[in-house]
Formats: sequence, C-alpha cells, structure tokens
Amino acid sequence: MGDNEHDVNRSARSGQFVKDSTVEREPSKTTTEHVGGDTDEGRAVNRSASSGKFVKEATVERHPDTTETQQI
Repeated sequence: MGDNEHDVNRSARSGQFVKDSTVEREPSKTTTEHVGGDTDEGRAVNRSASSGKFVKEATVERHPDTTETQQI
C-alpha cells in the first residue's frame, strides 16, 4: 500500500469508525474499507453527513446539503 492508503473499520449500522477489536467481536455488524491511494482509480461512495451511513445516489440528489460523496 502507498503512504496514504489504509483500511478503516465502520459500524454497518451507524457508520461510525470502530476499532479492529470490534470487527473481531462483531464481523457481521461491521465493514472494512480500503481508502486512500490513487483517486483516479478509486470509486465514489455517498454518505449521510449526519449519520455516516451509506446512501444511494437518489438520496444525494434529493438532499445535497445533508449528504457527502467521497472517493475510496
């Protein structure tokens, strides 16, 4: 991995960042994402700005002020 590439863990329910130990205890309730690296080859994901949960493109279009799109 490059200098800015790394994995992050999130709660699948809340979207909050969680520790590796939480992933080990509750693998079905967490997700691990690979972030950073060359953004030209990455993909965009949409999240609710308030909850951190993933949202669909249609939600972003309806609520642009309360959602964010990020490259992963």
